[in-house]
Amino acid sequence: MAATPEDLHEWISFEDPTEHRTWLLDATFLRSNYRCIYGDGCLGILDGPAPELELGCCSYGAHFVDEADVADVVATFVRLRPDQMEFHAKATKGGFLRPGGSAEDGSPITVTRLVDDACIFLNRPGFSGGVGCALHIAALEAGERPLDWKPNVCWQVPIRLEHHTDDNGHVTSRLREWKRRDWGDGGNDFHWWCTESPEAFVGREPVYKSSRDEIRELVGAHIYDLMVEQLERPKWTPLPHPAVRR
Repeated sequence: MAATPEDLHEWISFEDPTEHRTWLLDATFLRSNYRCIYGDGCLGILDGPAPELELGCCSYGAHFVDEADVADVVATFVRLRPDQMEFHAKATKGGFLRPGGSAEDGSPITVTRLVDDACIFLNRPGFSGGVGCALHIAALEAGERPLDWKPNVCWQVPIRLEHHTDDNGHVTSRLREWKRRDWGDGGNDFHWWCTESPEAFVGREPVYKSSRDEIRELVGAHIYDLMVEQLERPKWTPLPHPAVRR
């Protein structure tokens, strides 16, 4: 008898009603009770466990996806106050961006500047304005969505949307969990990655509900509603997430 694959997921697929696109959705992850456990047991993504540092996945800075992404964070930075951002003075004096090499197509990559071996926007333990992302903290204090203040990668992780166009021009868009491999070669050096750990699957509601705003931002409101309809089909017991099954 063949062994059950270790990373077994169930997927949902349907055609987009408004364009030539197929949607492929990781139902196992979206129906799981994963939640971000930053500050509540997250071990970070260094080469060894370091929960006491409370760095989360901010150790290497945020990689911006394009110039619009950079412009959005520049616009939100001017709204940050020194009492909300521990390294506000450093960012004001020396900037908060740095070059991060080149993409596969040769285009330059921009990343956030590092201070003390982590993102300049990350407030460290002991800061009176709160520990964690200064952009996230300021957005909540302003009564706004953190995803509108933060770099794209920071509000999308651990959700990932990919697009593939075949030789006939048909697009397949795949919504899934962000895996260790998605960080490139450096991901192999992580001591721990949250979607692989049962400690992170402790949420009170499934991912498609807890991350509703982020998913709607990625796929659109109509596709989100179609997805929910399929995920909530009666008499269907979804396959538990591999991190929990193990």
